[in-house]
Amino acid sequence: MIKRVLTSLTAGLAMSVAALSVQAADITGAGATFPYPIFAKWAEVYKKAENVGLNYQSIGSSGGLRQIRAKTVTFGASDAPVKGDQLDKDGMVQFPVILGGVVPVANLEGFKPGELRLTGQLLADIFMGTITKWNDPKIAEINPGKTLPNQSITVVHRADGSGTTFIFTDYLNEVSKDWAGKVGKGAAVKWPAASSVGGKGNEGVAANVTRVKGAIGYVEYAYAKKNNIKHLQLMNKDGKYVNPSEATFAAAAAGADWFSVPGMGISLVEQKGEAAWPITGASFVLMYKEPTDKQASKDVIKFFSWAFKDGKQLALDLDYVPLPDVLTSAIAQKVWSQIKH
Repeated sequence: MIKRVLTSLTAGLAMSVAALSVQAADITGAGATFPYPIFAKWAEVYKKAENVGLNYQSIGSSGGLRQIRAKTVTFGASDAPVKGDQLDKDGMVQFPVILGGVVPVANLEGFKPGELRLTGQLLADIFMGTITKWNDPKIAEINPGKTLPNQSITVVHRADGSGTTFIFTDYLNEVSKDWAGKVGKGAAVKWPAASSVGGKGNEGVAANVTRVKGAIGYVEYAYAKKNNIKHLQLMNKDGKYVNPSEATFAAAAAGADWFSVPGMGISLVEQKGEAAWPITGASFVLMYKEPTDKQASKDVIKFFSWAFKDGKQLALDLDYVPLPDVLTSAIAQKVWSQIKH
């Protein structure tokens, strides 16, 4: 009897230890810097709730794709959605996890955040290098009453392959025929402006804009707020000047038909709507349909299921837009159901 009890206790203890080791295993992911602030916040709260951590490498979308394809992480994250035929080739699924905005930011004295206006065409001209001074007559024309400095513009861009760059150049491609013809869009492009500086990650761009007087760059909005960098107003497709915010990002995504494109990889730039922020984008997660580590894959889905349900306010606090319930339900039914556990 005693032997049976001891054997039973030993077996139970072994099962408990095994369960704890599974529960305590960190989730692994890598990729886009765009969602990193919210991933970090979700991970912090989720760790306290579930005793499961998130080891996420904020290395850029291109790096995330390399990592997931090498199977060194359980999920990859990219702001440049992978096309449907490539997803099929890789044996992966893709789904959006968060919405947010890319914003132009500048290091200009004498201006408050959102006080200086630009159109999409002027922004493209600056990044093309055809507008090189802040007091250019074209900028002055749409900013009446403002004293613009006779200061050279230094363009700051991403030095690494980046989904944030994809969203930004996707926008420039839409608003400028010159940009579309000479540069195009992509996670990495050849930057034409003679006076330009590269920075690694949103962090690197934010740091360089802060350091260089007269600089202009582009970052995910949370980085602009965190680093107290002045963002610029932009004219949207409806001809209205708007500031970046949770409300204007949501307005851009309001009419999105996510399942109209294989892999849900739709573009949210230059959407119609008086309140729409013109450089809105999504971060996507990529996972294998037939994962090597099925438990790890289950843990990732459990994490994002929690984030979709319980992490909404955390997202709003960081000026992201959480996905609506109807969309997260559709993701569970149509996308996660393809992953074989």
